[in-house]
Amino acid sequence: MAKIKALIVDDSALVRKMLTEILTSDPEIEVVGTAVDPYAARDKVKQLNPDVLTLDVEMPRMDGLTFLSNLMRLRPMPVVMISSLTEKGADVTLRALELGAIDFVAKPKIDVAEGLTDYAGEICEKIKVAAHARVRSHDPSRSSEALKKNLERIAGTPSGGASGGLFKTTDKLIAIGASTGGTEAIREVLASLPANAPGIVIAQHIPGAFSAPFAQRMNESTVMTVAEASHGQEIRSGHVYIAPGTQHLVVKRSGARFVCELDDGPPVNRHKPSVDVLFDSVADQIGQNAIGVILTGMGEDGARGLKKLKSAGCVTIAQDEASSIVWGMPGAAVKLDAVTGVLPLDRIAGKLLTLAEAS
Repeated sequence: MAKIKALIVDDSALVRKMLTEILTSDPEIEVVGTAVDPYAARDKVKQLNPDVLTLDVEMPRMDGLTFLSNLMRLRPMPVVMISSLTEKGADVTLRALELGAIDFVAKPKIDVAEGLTDYAGEICEKIKVAAHARVRSHDPSRSSEALKKNLERIAGTPSGGASGGLFKTTDKLIAIGASTGGTEAIREVLASLPANAPGIVIAQHIPGAFSAPFAQRMNESTVMTVAEASHGQEIRSGHVYIAPGTQHLVVKRSGARFVCELDDGPPVNRHKPSVDVLFDSVADQIGQNAIGVILTGMGEDGARGLKKLKSAGCVTIAQDEASSIVWGMPGAAVKLDAVTGVLPLDRIAGKLLTLAEAS
């Protein structure tokens, strides 16, 4: 098999050196070149035709987001962002994912060399996944306008989009799991739901410093109320609860209510939060009144939990391969016979509302 051709774009000579050493240590990856800024990167993309590009956010002459926006509009290709584990870094990285980046690697604020080395295996895995991911051209102005119109449409209908006073209780709960490509997939689903939709709990694979900014961005993209989940928080209709990036999210019954609980146990399937942990708790505590959804992502986390939900009598939905950035998690769920339906991303929100209305 031909090696994956990687181009490294970073203004730091140390980071370029470390990434080159890390990537070339993997027999499936070849570093075909490096660039110190986007202008040099533009020329090397044309010259070397790489399969995947690593891109720093903060660079001289042109920032990474501007370059990424131009690249995804003119020459779409897989991009893995190199970002810092800071609040500012989180906001910029989430914006990069909106613009079409496949994934990101978070580098520490201090001792970058050792930090990158600690995550060498993860970095190589993300490069390999990105090289085979589905990439689409991206027009940010068009996406923003479509989102704005969708929110205006939902907000302008009676009860925020529902009819007949539906969804007033949390008897029906929606559980969603996602990984690579999931931040944007989740945003598309939430943006199409009304303000009084059933309560939603989400496990998205994301670093701890990124989960609160991610929840804030989702809150700005939907008429529902979105927040990072806190321990003991009651689950209410019209609200979305996103697992913190450093803890598992589980659902517990408290009398007639459901509440969020945070679990600081070890990673499951190498992940914390784990989708399996969330789905298992929903199957145990809620049973057939829940709906399980597994979206784009690499690996198999969530497939076993979705199977448990299906066995408990729940409707379970997997995002289809054509609309997934990476069809790892949904594909694993389908292979395990854990789903009752496979749908393209743009039809999942409508299906959720149909199922909730029928309950």
